[in-house]
Amino acid sequence: MGSKYQNRYSAEYKRDAIELVRSSGRTVTEVARELGVSSESLRGWVKKARAAESAPATPAPQGEDDRDEELKRLRKLTVEQAKTIEILKKRQLSLRRRAIGE
Repeated sequence: MGSKYQNRYSAEYKRDAIELVRSSGRTVTEVARELGVSSESLRGWVKKARAAESAPATPAPQGEDDRDEELKRLRKLTVEQAKTIEILKKRQLSLRRRAIGE
């Protein structure tokens, strides 16, 4: 019998988290803390993704080209949104500090 936590996070969530680690320049631990995920889990996801990328690729069927392009577009959008969220969090912290007079 498998672990009860095996499907706790969707494949899409894992891909987005992995992409955030890769694009943000921050450590796995920092990103995991921000997302509320175990750093060991996120580290494992990143490791599996690297292993999958280094495996020989099989050619995709013709119908999957459009889906691949859409997936690339959505991943890029996710990264952009994550950066925007990070900027907004920093701005909010700055405004809070000014409001309390630090």
